[in-house]
Amino acid sequence: MPEPAPGRRPGELVFNIAILLASLFLLYSAYGISGFEALSAPGAVPMATTAIMSVCAIIILRDSLRKRSDTAQTVGRDILPLSVIVTIAMIAGYALALRPLGFLPTSVLFLLIMARFLSKRSWGFCLAVSVGTVLVIWIIFRLIFSVLMPQGIVPEGRIISAISSLF
Repeated sequence: MPEPAPGRRPGELVFNIAILLASLFLLYSAYGISGFEALSAPGAVPMATTAIMSVCAIIILRDSLRKRSDTAQTVGRDILPLSVIVTIAMIAGYALALRPLGFLPTSVLFLLIMARFLSKRSWGFCLAVSVGTVLVIWIIFRLIFSVLMPQGIVPEGRIISAISSLF
């Protein structure tokens, strides 16, 4: 005997509607590139892919609407717990603070808060791990590979010239 289909999870319907709306917006944007001029037009591939996305989103939404609501799960406990919400908020804050503060202080602050929140270790341990991690990343990418990172409030140019003068 086949098992009954799983029920609709909390937030699934809202997510599927958001995906459909995003797909339709992208289809409209792709149409704005060159319209229906020709199959070789610049907007042909974007329109084809976003049209496929929109059709798939409609099919998924239809299937989601047919499912019964599953009441055993909750959004807060099973779908979007506090750790996920805090992580999303911290990533958004990191993105906003990166340009004005720069890579070094923003990254140390982000890692410090996230390490403390997720690991529940001492502030000293989290600070050491955060500073050490960012320092290793900075040395590899800024000094060895010469990747430019947002400078912000830390005078990286002076630090690099001081390190260069040692060699």
